[in-house]
Amino acid sequence: MTTTTNGPGEGRHPMTGNAMSGEARGGMERHTYDVVVVGAGGAGLRAAIAAHDAGARTAIVCKSLLGKAHTVMAEGGIAAAMGNRWPEDNWEVHFRDTMRGGKMLNNWRMAQLHAQEAPERVQELEDWGALFDRTEDGLISQRDFGGHKYARLAHVGDRTGLEMIRTLQQRAVSLGIDVFMECTVTDVFKDGGRVSGAFAYWRESGRFIVFDAPSVILATGGIGKSFKVTSNSWEYTGDGHALAMRAGASLINMEFVQFHPTGMVWPPSVKGLLVTESVRGDGGILKNSEGERFMFDYIPEFFRAETADTVEEADAWYEDKKNNRRPPELLPRDEVARAINSEIKAGRGTPHGGIYLDIASRRSPEFIRKRLPSMYHQFKELADVDITAEPMEIGPTCHYVMGGVEVDADTQESAVTGLYAVGECSGGMHGSNRLGGNSLGDLLVFGKRAGEHASTYAASLGDARPQVDEADVKAAQESALAPFEVEGGENPYSIQSDLQQSMNDLVGIIRTRTELEESLGEIEAFKERARTMVVEGHRQYNPGWHLALDLRNMLVVSECIAKAALAREESRGGHTRDDFPGPDPAWGTKNLVVTLDAAGTGVELHEKTLPEMPDELKGYFA
Repeated sequence: MTTTTNGPGEGRHPMTGNAMSGEARGGMERHTYDVVVVGAGGAGLRAAIAAHDAGARTAIVCKSLLGKAHTVMAEGGIAAAMGNRWPEDNWEVHFRDTMRGGKMLNNWRMAQLHAQEAPERVQELEDWGALFDRTEDGLISQRDFGGHKYARLAHVGDRTGLEMIRTLQQRAVSLGIDVFMECTVTDVFKDGGRVSGAFAYWRESGRFIVFDAPSVILATGGIGKSFKVTSNSWEYTGDGHALAMRAGASLINMEFVQFHPTGMVWPPSVKGLLVTESVRGDGGILKNSEGERFMFDYIPEFFRAETADTVEEADAWYEDKKNNRRPPELLPRDEVARAINSEIKAGRGTPHGGIYLDIASRRSPEFIRKRLPSMYHQFKELADVDITAEPMEIGPTCHYVMGGVEVDADTQESAVTGLYAVGECSGGMHGSNRLGGNSLGDLLVFGKRAGEHASTYAASLGDARPQVDEADVKAAQESALAPFEVEGGENPYSIQSDLQQSMNDLVGIIRTRTELEESLGEIEAFKERARTMVVEGHRQYNPGWHLALDLRNMLVVSECIAKAALAREESRGGHTRDDFPGPDPAWGTKNLVVTLDAAGTGVELHEKTLPEMPDELKGYFA
């Protein structure tokens, strides 16, 4: 399975990553697999399990520690039409909700597969040991979330993502799948038009690794660290997006960035940290500084048929579950985030620049501590706020990107043979806006599909596997070491800080042509500064070097977002143009696709007509 080329006395255990030598510029490791999965969140783990079960020699490569995936932050639940709370719920309704939430820009086939297969994936998790909350009848409990017609989120308190990672991680380890922790992939190799492997380095020692593998699955998550205020942690620098582009794949829907309505705004050290939608799903309401429950002023006509029209009706909804009207706090995330942003801009915000989320006046302390244990402890320990007795200060935070690698709906393969993408770094499933709870189902459904197809493809090659070109290995090594060769250049931290501020100010929740054009000019300047950024010291334990390599990815992804946002002259889903305030039917039939230009230094934009939905599925929207 694994062959290693080491310097004297050097080597590394693939699970622990512990160095056996302190030599910074020692030999290069080499490993051979059928499938290499980049990323160890829900999508990566599920893909690796599927590939292994299909007979492939499989490895997981993760930038951080195993178990520290962003899937853990998906607290609310897994959207799946299991019908445990509402027997009339089914995949057709879930499909329709997903398409409507995405403003019909979704890849319909991906939305269909997700709705059909999510219940089986949830049941599979339970079979593997996941401990879900139960209904009175002993079935898996399901809670309400924004944009879903029925309560359909299977959950474990407000720690569902953590339970998913625990379950998948335990299964992957028990299967004996090799895991390379604290290891960053910087390049995907090709032989002709086919994937031949990947290039990576150990973050601890800086030592390089070559993976010989005909199938690479990207499961690297999102792009949030391009923005100053984000729920995302340090790993989310758009690595998979950029790796795919440099390999020749395209990205789709990159203008659509989801700003979660509720992130912490105080204290500054936790600004942007996610406050789960479960708070609103379990009865929390939004108020401005004047004490008004303002969401009733922002209900779009499209949703009024399924939303309570008065405060009294919303209150009654909690008491009478047979009344299928919904409180306005459970509108899709883009609608809620824009409403909150409008209240803050109108001067009705809280002292720290947010608004209030109040569940204390709606639920008993015992209910809150039982249903929302993580939120209770998070606010108590980080902000000294008791959410059972007082409201939370929250505001929009960059949370999720709907855009990602353009893939085949059934296989998750990109335009590059042997290169697959799943989870947040793939695009198409969510259209212009993702419904809460659809992310965890997405990881499971398409992780399984990608792993199976990647394994099948690798097996079909027999002995005719693509080969890694040694010239490409040398070029990847030189590129990674380039920041050490510069003298008198700029610190990468200052470039990252300026990029994050620029994206926050100019490509944020509300956009205009002038600001987007300004942002593209600033990104070009950042790219120029990055060409001469310098890293001090050596390769061991060097976070400045890690950031310098990450920054390359952040810059190309930021350019993709800004350029697509400038081109789409309408407001739809996670993309709001102040100068084009409403949706334009002409834009409702096409996606924007971005690729690298021939020189590999800039981004090219293309329009692509949406795939035609079958008449059978169109009937669900009549």
